[in-house]
Amino acid sequence: MTAADPSARIPAGRIVLRRWEPDNAPLLVAAVTESIEHLRPWMPWIADEPQTVARRRQLITQWREEGEAVYGMFDEEGVRVLGGCGLHARIGPGALEIGYWVHVAHVRNGHATAAARALTGAAFALDGIERVEIHCDEANRASAAVPRKLGFDLVRAEDRERVAPGETGRHLVWAVERAHPRLPAAPTTAAT
Repeated sequence: MTAADPSARIPAGRIVLRRWEPDNAPLLVAAVTESIEHLRPWMPWIADEPQTVARRRQLITQWREEGEAVYGMFDEEGVRVLGGCGLHARIGPGALEIGYWVHVAHVRNGHATAAARALTGAAFALDGIERVEIHCDEANRASAAVPRKLGFDLVRAEDRERVAPGETGRHLVWAVERAHPRLPAAPTTAAT
């Protein structure tokens, strides 16, 4: 990350984004394990799942040590894991990439959109961040719907090596600039 890290807890409408803590490892293991087949087509990291609780604790600690802002999506009470998301400094200076996944039991409830909206705001609250991107394969229509709903621009489509079974190899890059934010306000009642 840059200058100051994003908050450890970010309200996101009907959900809360909370940085994973080592004590959350059993929750994360359960959520990912329950969602493996749902995530397999799109997430290359799912090939290494399921992880043990001990290994998951190590990964959470590693994310923290490396400055990665990796969050769980939780219900309003902060008890049930609805998915995961993060801000990743892997696309160059002045920019962050948002990633997200939703637990199989909680798809189509607007959680990824709420998380991406909140993470975009958190990214632009950091000094030096001028651009936020969301990347996905062209065939992952559910993932592509998120930046579209949030007003991100499709800035390019490029051929890339397929890294997950459901991918076509056609990679879409969506972006929004700090100078031209067009994010709609978060809904107060209905999910998007």
